[in-house]
Amino acid sequence: MALLGRLRKVNAFAYGDRVTGSPLSPMLATAGELPVGGEWSYEFKWDGVRVLSLFSGESPELFARSGAVVTAAYPEIADLHLPEGTLLDGEMVCFDAAGRPSFTALAERMHVRDRNRAARLAASVPATYLIFDLLFLDGMDYTGLPYLARRERLEELNVAGPRWMVPPSFGDGAATAAAARENHLEGVMAKRSDSVYLPGQRSPDWIKVKFDRTGDYVIGGWRPGVRKLGGLLIGVPTPEGLAFRGRVGGGIGAAAEKDLLSRLAPLAASDSPFAPGAVPREDSKGANWVRPELVAEIRYGNRTPDRRLRFPRFLRLREDKKPSECSDDA
Repeated sequence: MALLGRLRKVNAFAYGDRVTGSPLSPMLATAGELPVGGEWSYEFKWDGVRVLSLFSGESPELFARSGAVVTAAYPEIADLHLPEGTLLDGEMVCFDAAGRPSFTALAERMHVRDRNRAARLAASVPATYLIFDLLFLDGMDYTGLPYLARRERLEELNVAGPRWMVPPSFGDGAATAAAARENHLEGVMAKRSDSVYLPGQRSPDWIKVKFDRTGDYVIGGWRPGVRKLGGLLIGVPTPEGLAFRGRVGGGIGAAAEKDLLSRLAPLAASDSPFAPGAVPREDSKGANWVRPELVAEIRYGNRTPDRRLRFPRFLRLREDKKPSECSDDA
């Protein structure tokens, strides 16, 4: 009864443009080690892209993490129906033949805006919407309620269909991590059971645990090597320019090299986007500078005291992420 009263109070105070206008910015997690204790709940971490779904008509409107409208990209979600004034948070995922999330497959889908092409891809490379949070329901604001209360109400909705579902939440962190590893998933999300939803904020109440140590970094330049693209020069934004985090040559195969060069060529710049003196002379020699607009996901062993990455390997471009969202702790 206390939670219901709180819900009504929040709704009367806050409902309005928050749902009928642009959707909320999603809450973000901090990277860290797996926390333990009864105050935590655990979910699998999916290798997909964040999508908010707003219900204000027959079919939901879908929004990317950036706020961009992506409804046309995922026609297989059009038949998901919930009361008007409902807002869900989740992850759009493509699964491979083995039933594992494939970001490579999803990359074919996420930027499509032509409805005919999207319909063809939905048949050949279908996406599934994994819904993990309920933010509004029938015009009522649930963001101020604890995580467990939101999850309970979400599960009561019985949202399940051919291309959408509510994946499970667990109370045992170690068992969740073991199951995620066994199924070759990306990691685990740990959420404080009493945490409220903080739109647009990166909170320690949500902790993302990646099994491989990875990070997202801005590409500020590149150097030739044995092949034309010998290594990427990466960093994180600061007020003075990019802070240098290293040179990445590993993991760049022939196909990735061709794709990267085609994307870097239009971004060529005469001046370095890195902070003055940030790039050592041995790394800047012969560098080709670019405007800092591309984000790359990098796997690495650990970091040196000056925060340079050790044993870095290129994984992929993060086209769903803005350079401003990159940091050492993101």
